[in-house]
Amino acid sequence: MYIAVKGGEAAIAASWRLLDEARRGDRALRELEVAQIREQLGLLVDRVMAEGSLYDPELAALALKQARGDAIEAAFLIRAYRTTLPRFAFTEPVDTDRMRVSRRISAIFKDLPGGQLLGPTFDYTQRLLDFRLLEAGSAAPLATPASAEPPPAVAPALKHLADEGLVEPAVPSAGDPEPDDITRHPPAYPTPRPARLQMLSRADEGWLLGLAYSTQRGYANTHPFAGEVRHGHVAVEVVPDELGFPIEIGEIELTECQMVNQFVGSANAPPQFTRGHGLAFGHGERRAMAMSLVDRVLRADEFDEEVTSPAQQQEFALPHGDNIEASGFVQHLKLPHYVTFESELHMVRTLRSAQQAETP
Repeated sequence: MYIAVKGGEAAIAASWRLLDEARRGDRALRELEVAQIREQLGLLVDRVMAEGSLYDPELAALALKQARGDAIEAAFLIRAYRTTLPRFAFTEPVDTDRMRVSRRISAIFKDLPGGQLLGPTFDYTQRLLDFRLLEAGSAAPLATPASAEPPPAVAPALKHLADEGLVEPAVPSAGDPEPDDITRHPPAYPTPRPARLQMLSRADEGWLLGLAYSTQRGYANTHPFAGEVRHGHVAVEVVPDELGFPIEIGEIELTECQMVNQFVGSANAPPQFTRGHGLAFGHGERRAMAMSLVDRVLRADEFDEEVTSPAQQQEFALPHGDNIEASGFVQHLKLPHYVTFESELHMVRTLRSAQQAETP
């Protein structure tokens, strides 16, 4: 990760003023408010929270405003702010089985136990521009008012298949070890699944999507089915030392995907489907689904599968998905390199001179 470069103070101050002007745009138009970004560009806010690794919709919206809508720059701002925060407690693992779902679908059941809940989605739109939105105040009328009662929690779609042993259970690793915190301890490869999931959860969505796409096009041993995609609110709990039992301190909005995948078995173990897991802040179905596909192919060693594709290689798939690191390394090329370039320029001139001298 690279930070601001050095330069002339007056020139930098002028650059800041120009940035402020560019951010403001046409002053004849009303200035964009953070609350508008948070409420009306929610999917972008959710992406910044995920890649910034901090759940705070208001700050993510502020970062987007400050970054002029640049999602990676906004995630950079959020990560930088995150490093200034004190860590005063750890939450309990969130229980997505108790999620208050606002959307829940499955592609593997004709009649999903508990029912399908479509919720807000682009899935049924025709991807045609709606020119009515060019006019302010053209929003569609409100849908039927929501019930004051919170929606009931619904059991995971794969529960009865897991109970029958047809799908591998979602259980902690043997001994339930405390997972490494990748923000405190740099990952060492091969890295365990909890650390991999942390890295995938804040990886660039485009990178995740590309890797996931590659696994579907034959670059890994995979045959996925969308077991369940659910989006909603989940309680966050902590256990204060003075109480010794969990208390709820709030809720966060999450999207989870359970991807059923290639089955495994042996002479000693009956066949059962495996699965990949994806979890994202906010409403991020594409992110969660892509994450679950990549999670599954990164478990190749666990199932004695041959590693043949980039998406299966931890040292390729994981670190290169961090768009803050990647952006810094690419953009550092804007820093002065004239000494290095001058040396290579001198070498090229010397080689050309030698070649010309040898030419009859």
